[in-house]
Amino acid sequence: MKVKIFKIRLPEEFLYRDQKMLDDFLEVNDIIKVETAFVGDERYWSVILYFEEQKLVKNIVKEPKMIKYSAENDLLSANEEQILDALKLWRSEKAREQNLPTYFIASNKELMSVAKYKPAKKEELLEIKGFGKHKIENYGEEILDILESV
Repeated sequence: MKVKIFKIRLPEEFLYRDQKMLDDFLEVNDIIKVETAFVGDERYWSVILYFEEQKLVKNIVKEPKMIKYSAENDLLSANEEQILDALKLWRSEKAREQNLPTYFIASNKELMSVAKYKPAKKEELLEIKGFGKHKIENYGEEILDILESV
């Protein structure tokens, strides 16, 4: 097991670049555990990742990765807009509760994809881009409850 630390600075000139570096790293490594801490004096998030590197093996044909659903620029129906609003409200409350930025809980695109796809069980959340085991374990039940109630 290896450890990698990322610094996600909040000023806008750094935020997207820092987040992209983190996202790129998450895409190619198997994450075992995540720890976060907010460093208030300097206004940044420290993200500690415990991971296993994916082994790169040459000359082997790999199975294609499952293509995950993502609502890119899709227009939402009135019902889907209601779901999206409810999910955004839940995300804000959850972020405040956990003292995290909202995008650590779920991005707007992920919430839009949930509103459009309307998964009925946790396994279906796995089919949405941005939702992995960790996010589903932490928030899956609540998201499904919101979908049922709207």
